[in-house]
Order: sequence, then structure tokens, then C-alpha cells
Amino acid sequence: MADFSRVLAGPYTTMMLGDLGAEVIKVESPQGDDTRRWKPPVLDGESTYFLSVNRNKRSVVLDFKDPKDLHLARLLAKNCDVMIENYMPGTLERFGLGYEQVAQDNPSVIYGTITGFGEDGGRELPGYDLVAQATSGLMSITGPKEGPPFKSGVAIVDVICGLHLAVGILAALDLRHRTGTGQRVSVSLLSAALAAMVNQTESYVATGVVPSRMGNAHPSLFPYEPFQTSDGLLVIAIGNDTQFERLCDALGDPSLAKNPLYLTNEARVVNRDKLKLRIEELLSKQSAYEWAKTLNTYKVPCGPINTIAQGISLASELGLDPIVRQFDERGKEIPTVASPISFSRTKVTYRRTPPKPNQDGETVRAWLNSLDKDETRD
Repeated sequence: MADFSRVLAGPYTTMMLGDLGAEVIKVESPQGDDTRRWKPPVLDGESTYFLSVNRNKRSVVLDFKDPKDLHLARLLAKNCDVMIENYMPGTLERFGLGYEQVAQDNPSVIYGTITGFGEDGGRELPGYDLVAQATSGLMSITGPKEGPPFKSGVAIVDVICGLHLAVGILAALDLRHRTGTGQRVSVSLLSAALAAMVNQTESYVATGVVPSRMGNAHPSLFPYEPFQTSDGLLVIAIGNDTQFERLCDALGDPSLAKNPLYLTNEARVVNRDKLKLRIEELLSKQSAYEWAKTLNTYKVPCGPINTIAQGISLASELGLDPIVRQFDERGKEIPTVASPISFSRTKVTYRRTPPKPNQDGETVRAWLNSLDKDETRD
């Protein structure tokens, strides 16, 4: 797999596929991937942002302005199974690395493209996650009701875009296995963001209702948000009437579930303000931790609002093995977050630590030059 992508969405895709067994060659410019300079935080001088999405890859630096390096880049594109890129539309075409150009010499190639806003009216618009969160409407539904719009705490649109591209590439590979034909797979940040807002975007396209910020509240469910206990907040997430009945039993007020104002979810949503007051009145008798233990015994979906450190700790306690501990060629440990995928027969593999710039340049160049010599002899 030839990875001509930078920053997050593309590298996330290629790391996912690398975890699943793909051999990934990461092509970097002489300046390197932008995220190598996105600091702090750092681990032994390396950007943790870069480390988060670049394991299981080999790195080679190729300068497309250098004819010899450009020739090697074209050789790589000609001989790869999958190529992924996220340059501005039209950029790689100038170097003979656009889809039509690559497919001419490599007709079975699966060519993955990420753009910010598509390749028609939005082809000139640079794509960054924050811009996509803003322009898609995601920020308009994120944040307190009376406050300003908020972005997500992580570049969630990039991640979702990368996931969609990975799914598309796997589908294209399946078709190629059956027919021998390659194709291009394209995903834009804007389209991925609109798809990821699921019920919120459907609310608008189906009914014309424009969603707005509700803080931590849910537009279609209640109780489904953080609630104040005696010492802090506890998230309670009720998805059906049976769960609500169990919640009322756990809180010591089973009659609450029989109140006509709260019999159905729709009724609870309409009367959420009054019901919230009663729930928090009952929750005030114990701490968030005590209530979490009690509600769990009643099989009521709930949880404390953890820090990331506490989230990692919880996953470890539950046997989910959230951390991959690898060692680089110097013997230094480089921990990364594990793939969430598990299989009943095969395994996700962690074969290579995130590479230094051009770490595998000599090996990759030698391989490409050998291909060049073979073609010359033919």
C-alpha cells in the first residue's frame, strides 16, 4: 500500500489497514508529515500526534520536484495494490500521480482519495477538520444551549472520514478479488461529517427541523444526559421504557415510572424539565460512585464522567487491553492506543513502530530501483 497522505484522516486509514496486515509505505516530502511538528506533547522529541496514526508503516522521503524521486514515486504507484492520497484536487495530476494516470499503468489499483469538500465546486477549498466541523453544522449542535458553538474535543471528522475510506477500500478490494478490476474510492470531510451526524441531519432532511445546541441533552431521549448527585455528575442513558422502570426502582421511587407524564419516552422528552428535578432530588442522597454501583446492579446504563486517564484505566480493568507497547530499533518503548478490532480467528498485528523520517528510505529505494531494472530488461 502506497500512503501519499498527510496529517490525520489518510494516515488513520492506512494505519487501520496496516494493523490488519497491509504493508504500508509512507511517502513523505522533505519537510515530513505536518503532524511531526504538531507539538506538544512529545515522547522523546517525537510528536504524539504523529505517533497516534503512523505505526505499521515504512517511511521514505521523496521530493516530487526531483526527477529521480518523482520517477520512484511513479514506480511505487505503478506497483502498489492500494494508493491513498489527500492532496488538494489536481495537485498529484501535475506529477503524473492522479488516478487516471496511475490506473493507466496499474489498472487494478484501488486509489483512495480524501478531500475537504469534494472535487467539483469545493475543489479549491482546503480541508481541515475544524473547518469541516464548522461548515457541516456539527459545531452548531455542540456546546451549551445559551453559549457559543464548540468543536469536538478531538478531530472527529478526520477520524470518521478515515473510517469511511477504509470501508470503501475494503469493498473495492473485494470487488477486485472477484473481477480483477480496480477503481477510485473518494470521501470528503464535509460528506463524512454530514453522514456522521445521523439523526441530526436526518431531522433536517426529513422534516425541515434545524437542530440546535442542547448542551449535554438529547433531542429525542430522556433521561439521557449527566445528572447531579451529592458530589458530582453521573451520566444516565435511558433508551427504552423498561430501562426507565428499572431506573425508578433503583432510585427508590417506582411510582415515577407509572406517572402518566413519564409513561413513554416521548412523554418524558416533553416533560424533561420536571422529571429532571425529581431525578436529581433522588440522586442527591448519594455520591456518583455509589449511584453507579447501584444502577449497574439494576442494569441501568450509566457511568461517571472520566478523564482519559480514567477511561484507559477502566478499559484495562475490563480486559480490553487498550495500550500497545512496542519498542523501536533503539529499544525505546513507544506506547500507542490499540486497535478496537478483534477477530475470532485472526489477530490485529503491531509489527512496526511509527517511523522516523525516511527511516526505511534506503530499503524502499533499493526495492523500487530493482523494479525499474526489471522493467528495463523486459
